[in-house]
Amino acid sequence: MTEHVDEGPLSATVRVFIALAPPDDAKDELADALRPAYDAYPRMRWNRIEDWHITLAFLGELPVAAVPLLRPPLAHLAATHRPLELALRGGGHFDERVLWSGIDGDVDRLQRLAGDVRTVVKECGIAFPERPLRPHLTLARARRDDPTSVVTVADGLAAFVGRRWPTERLHLVGSNFGRGPAPIRYRDIASWTFDGA
Repeated sequence: MTEHVDEGPLSATVRVFIALAPPDDAKDELADALRPAYDAYPRMRWNRIEDWHITLAFLGELPVAAVPLLRPPLAHLAATHRPLELALRGGGHFDERVLWSGIDGDVDRLQRLAGDVRTVVKECGIAFPERPLRPHLTLARARRDDPTSVVTVADGLAAFVGRRWPTERLHLVGSNFGRGPAPIRYRDIASWTFDGA
């Protein structure tokens, strides 16, 4: 098992989530399918491709001191789980404002992994908002005065089927960059390879 740690600058708190990330070629496949939408809807707030992720647990704002508590149990969790086979598929939207691509493949195992991740977080004594897992990859948000772009783009993605890929790492991610009107920026706090047999 290998751990990657980013020792970048931290404030007193950090917004934290635990996630999976598609490989670059799977993201490129979806980006190619989105190219007409990028051109047609430049006012949408498109997420950076390098920030695309599948959230397993959103922990919200945590004191920086709480974050190291998560590292050993998440490392153990990754070491005991084998990679999942996933694919990006189709498109949809939340409330006509948030555009997403769906997740296909080992979705049952993905749900179990998310359950295990959430159990680990609770065992660390960290409270977080528990919401049912709806596996997806957030792509963009519409501006408040734009009620139709997201729905149109989601309809255009309905037939998209990406190639399957194995999940390689479990990521502990911080998003304390980009607060305010600027786009949110994510960075890995740490990540671990899936080494289970």
